[in-house]
Amino acid sequence: MRRLVSQTSLEPRHLVLPMFIADGIDEPRPIASMPGVVQHTRDSLRRAAVDAVAAGVGGLMLFGVPRDEDKDAIGSAGTDRDGILNVGLRELAAEVGDATVLMADTCLDEFTDHGHCGVVDASGRVDNDITNARYVELAVAQAESGAHVISPSGMMDGQVAAIRDGLDAAGHTDAAILAYAAKFASGFYGPFREAVASSLSGDRRTYQQNPGNAREAMHEIELDLDEGADIIMVKPAMSYLDLVRAAADVSPVPVAAYQVSGEYSMISAAAAKGWIDLETVALETLVGIRRAGADIVLSYWAADVAGWLA
Repeated sequence: MRRLVSQTSLEPRHLVLPMFIADGIDEPRPIASMPGVVQHTRDSLRRAAVDAVAAGVGGLMLFGVPRDEDKDAIGSAGTDRDGILNVGLRELAAEVGDATVLMADTCLDEFTDHGHCGVVDASGRVDNDITNARYVELAVAQAESGAHVISPSGMMDGQVAAIRDGLDAAGHTDAAILAYAAKFASGFYGPFREAVASSLSGDRRTYQQNPGNAREAMHEIELDLDEGADIIMVKPAMSYLDLVRAAADVSPVPVAAYQVSGEYSMISAAAAKGWIDLETVALETLVGIRRAGADIVLSYWAADVAGWLA
């Protein structure tokens, strides 16, 4: 009866699994602040991807973790054809093909020696327009490496339009754009910084959203829709469900929400203490994100949840 009258469904196809591939490691490296999540080797990434696809997850989102010596001021390793992210994309495309949706994080923060999402000028400020030019180069490299979906996460003004023009000019008219349309400056990103070995100095509040500004976030969403985003995303998810709902109410394209590292880690930590039941709470949070209006949910539990639901 509960199943018959349930108003919100959660299925593996709704879920996207974020994955990390690291350069220069011989075996998967556990991420201490994210129990159960690792930086993958090329081999372990392929195996984990095959398992996730077999479980029915809707997509995979790949992040690259270069060696420290390969980082520079403009994130060259991100556009290098032999950089770890592009290598990982090619190998996943060869391994799983079109059996899932392959997404790439289109940002510079993992690849820059200063850890910011863009190119920093002489005064220490992120240069929006120069950064957009680099995003276009990133996007083309990722599409050429096999990504079905390009995912600009840096929150630069005009990034979606620039990337769309760049992809089309390079002949990648079928590559979709998942825009991080409302990405908030959040304390919930802490564990992720460990996951990508971030070199960040300072913070990103000049280009990420103020957590208190809902109308501004909706303006950013509308701008990305006008620029041609194929999917829009709200990040983080759980503290911003009102924005997920508001986005779903106005968006003609699918809405995604990212259950970020801090959300994953705090639930995992409480479960490890025996204070809550992990499976029950993880499922409850994901249903809540879906109920708020998300068509797609990025979660580090995606493959686990697919197994639980099966």
